[in-house]
Parts: sequence; structure tokens; C-alpha cells
Amino acid sequence: MASSETAALNPPRDRGLWTVPNAISAVRLLCVPWFLWLLFGAERRVAAVVLLAALGASDWVDGYIARHFDQGSEIGKVLDPTADRILLVAGVVALLVDGSVPVWVGGIILAREVAISVAAVLLAAAGAARIDVQWVGKAGTLALMFALPSFLLVDTVSSGSWGRTLLLVATWIFTLGGLVLSYIAAAGYVPLAREALREGRAARRRRDHYGDGDRDGDGRSKA
Repeated sequence: MASSETAALNPPRDRGLWTVPNAISAVRLLCVPWFLWLLFGAERRVAAVVLLAALGASDWVDGYIARHFDQGSEIGKVLDPTADRILLVAGVVALLVDGSVPVWVGGIILAREVAISVAAVLLAAAGAARIDVQWVGKAGTLALMFALPSFLLVDTVSSGSWGRTLLLVATWIFTLGGLVLSYIAAAGYVPLAREALREGRAARRRRDHYGDGDRDGDGRSKA
């Protein structure tokens, strides 16, 4: 009880743009062209696998640092999920072009990402409050970011070997688990979106009310 009251009285400070988590998110974004070059330009599939896996594994690092070392920021709350989305979409599209990932898997992932992105734009245009990323969505994205490089890695393993079989099993576990979690998260955003709209409209009404309170009946400033 005391800790929750303390947290309420001392909310996390906004550290602004120049933070370690934001730098990590920026580096992850800058690595997207490098991954594409490794896969299609240099045709170094193993290196592309390693880089994509590292980018997926680093997904939790920026959030951990922000929470545990007082490095949180409002821009980071936007930059982190944006980086996740760009990495995921770039990885899926690249693997679809490469032919490494089944078309139906890529289609399901992209459909969800497009729907979430369109909804986010519409909510912002409607003045909704910002919705924080939910852990189930982060878990789904992390699982898919492990599945994608695994699809690439399967092609480098000898056909018929035990290693290939085990890798395929692990790949499909991450794939199906990630798809289920990501769509559970998408469904969970529906009530959150409604609440965000209510909060945004209430905040706008408060601003309008206090703004009108500073003017007299002729519309002139009371000051």
C-alpha cells in the first residue's frame, strides 16, 4: 500500500529524448537496412539470421533500462513500439520476398500490423489519449521476432537431420504462440481504445472550459 502511494506521489520523470533506451531503439531501427543488405545484397544468410535474432532479443532491453534506471520518457513510449513494428514488418516483408516464411503466416502478421497502425492514426486524429503498449503484445512481438530468423535458419540446416526437425518444431511453436498472443493483444486494445477516446474528449472539454473561462462575454481576454 505504501509503495503504491509513493509511486502515485512520485511518478516517473520524463527524461526526454537523450536517454539510453531511446538510443537503443534508434540503433535497432538503423540496423534494418543492414539486415536487408546482408540478406539480399551480400547474400550472407547466417549473418542476417544472427542480426535479426539479436534485434529481436534486444526488444526487452530498452524497456528494462527505462524501468529500472529511471530512464523513462514520453518519446520512448512511442519510439520503442514504433521500432518493434518497423522491425517486424521489415522482417516479414523481406522473408516473404525471400520465400523463407509461408505466405499465410506473413499475411496474418501484416494484416494485424496494418489494422493496429490504421487504428492508431484514427485514434490520434480523434484526439484519443495515448495507449501504453500491453505486455501480451510485447510478448507476441518477441515470439515472432524469434520465429522469423528461425525460418531463415531452417534453410541453412541439412534436410532430414534431427537439428532441422527440432528447429522446425521450435520455429512453429514461436510462430503460433506469437500469432495467438498478438491477436489477443489486438482484441484487448478495443476496450482500451474506447477508454482512450473518453479520456481524450474529457481532456479536450477541460481545456475548452478553462480556455473559455479566461475570456469575457465579448470574447476578449479578461486580462
